[in-house]
Amino acid sequence: MQNVKGFDLIGDVHGCAASLALLLERLGYRLQRGIYRHPDRQALFVGDIIDRGPRIRESLHLVRDMVEADSAQVVMGNHEYNFLCYSTPGRPGSGLEYLRSHTPRHHRVLKETLEAFERHPQELHDFLVWIRDMPIFLEFEHFRMIHACWPHALLERFSREYGGNRISEAFLHRSVEPGRFECELMDRALRGTQMKLPDGAVITSKDGYQRRYFRTKFWVESAKYYGDIVFQPDPLPESIARMKLTAQDRTQLLHYGEDEKPLFVGHYWRDGEPAPITPNIACIDYSAVKFGKLVAYRYDHEPRIDPAKFVWVDVGRELREPTEDKSQ
Repeated sequence: MQNVKGFDLIGDVHGCAASLALLLERLGYRLQRGIYRHPDRQALFVGDIIDRGPRIRESLHLVRDMVEADSAQVVMGNHEYNFLCYSTPGRPGSGLEYLRSHTPRHHRVLKETLEAFERHPQELHDFLVWIRDMPIFLEFEHFRMIHACWPHALLERFSREYGGNRISEAFLHRSVEPGRFECELMDRALRGTQMKLPDGAVITSKDGYQRRYFRTKFWVESAKYYGDIVFQPDPLPESIARMKLTAQDRTQLLHYGEDEKPLFVGHYWRDGEPAPITPNIACIDYSAVKFGKLVAYRYDHEPRIDPAKFVWVDVGRELREPTEDKSQ
C-alpha cells in the first residue's frame, strides 16, 4: 500500500466478524469491491483471528482479503500456531502423529474452528497454507508488534538463522521439540513469559484448567514478590503473591525497557477501559469473544502511547454476534 500515513492495530478477533466489521467502519474503513479499505491507513492484526467465536470463517476471509489487497498485515497468534500444528502430520520417525496431539483438551480449544471448516476442506487447506506464511512479528521504524512478548535475543537469532520474520516448514517441525531454540521462541513470542508456581502449587483458572505455571510481566525491572510480576486474568493465591522471588526466579524474567520502541501485543484477555500498560507497551486484547471489547489503537508515529487513541466496540453492549451458518 503506497503512502500509508498511519496504522490501526487491532486486537484478538477470535471469530467476532460482526464486531470487526463495526470496528473497521468506526476507524474509517469502507467496503470497496468486498474488501475493507482506508484511503491512507493500514490495519495491523495482532493474531488470534480464529477459535472460540461464532464467525471464524468469515473473520478469516475478511482479514485475508484485506492482507492480499495490501489494506492490512497480520502476525501469527498462538491460536493460529496451535491450529497449524494440530493439522500438520509429524515426519516419519518423529514419533508424532501430528505436531500437536489430538487430545480432548486440544480439540476443545479448536472445536469451533474445526466445525466451521467441516464442509469446506479446500478452504481449510488454503487457510493453513496462508497461516504458515504469517510473520511472527512486525518491526517498523518507530514501533513493533507481536502477539504476546518481544524476546530480543531469540528474535535476533531467528532473523539471522531464518532470514526474516516468517517460519519455514523445517522450523515448524523443530518448534514442537522441547529444548530447541525454535520451541522456546514460539513459546515466548506467542504465549509470553511464564513461571512455575513455587513448591509444586497448582491453581485452577477461570476456564477450568489446572495450571502449574502463571504468566508474568515482561517489563518490570525491580520486582520483589510473585505478586509484582503476575500478568493474567486469574490472580495468584495471596499466600503465593506475598512470597519473595528467588535469584533463580529473576533469571527467567525478561525486561522490555521504557527506552525501547512502542510495542503492541494481544493475547492477555484484559478488561476495563483500554489504556497503555507502560508509556511504550499496549495490550489490545480486551476479551471481545467473551463480550468484552474489540480494541484498536490508532498509531501515527508518536514516540509514546497516547491513552486517547484507543478505539473500540463494546461487544456486550453494542451487539451480539450472529452464529455462523456452517451449511454453506
